[in-house]
Amino acid sequence: MSSANELIESLLLSYKEVIGGQFNAYRNHVYRVYLNCLLIDPTEANAGKYAVAAVFHDIGIWIKHSFDYIDPSIEQAEYYLTEEGACDWVEEIAAMIYWHHKTAKYKGNYQLTVETFRKADWTDVSFGLFRFGLKPKQLKENRRNYPGRGFHLFLLKGVSGHAFRHPFYPLPMFK
Repeated sequence: MSSANELIESLLLSYKEVIGGQFNAYRNHVYRVYLNCLLIDPTEANAGKYAVAAVFHDIGIWIKHSFDYIDPSIEQAEYYLTEEGACDWVEEIAAMIYWHHKTAKYKGNYQLTVETFRKADWTDVSFGLFRFGLKPKQLKENRRNYPGRGFHLFLLKGVSGHAFRHPFYPLPMFK
C-alpha cells in the first residue's frame, strides 16, 4: 500500500509551487489520509474519490493563505472535477471536504465516503489518538512510509495564528 498513486502525484505536482516548502509534508499527509481511507473502506470504486478528496481537502490553506480554507479547497476540487468531466463526483467530494473536520459522526448524502474520509483525516491529524478501529500497526506503517515532516507543527502554528487574528472565528474549518 505504500506505492505512489499516479492521480495523487499528478494533482499534487500541479500545486507544488503554491504549496512551496510544505510540499513534502502535505504530500505525506495526503497519502496517510488516502491510505487510511482504503483501510476503512477498501471498496475499489471509491479509491479515486478518496485520492481526489485527499489532495484537495486542505489545499485552500495555500490557495487562500488562510486557515479559513474549506470553501477554497472545495472550489479547487470542483474546478478540477469539472475540467476532467467527472461532474458526477462533484457533490460527493465537496461533501467529503466540507465535513472532514466534523467532530461527530456524519449522517447524510454519501455517508460511507464522507464518514470514511472524516475518520481517515481525524486519525492522521490526531496521530492515531482517534483510530476508528484501525490497528496501530497499520498506522505506524503508513507513518513510516509517509513521515510527518513537520505537517502537524505547521497546522498548529497556522491554527494558532488564525485564532489570534480572528478571536471571534478561531476555528473556521470545524463544522
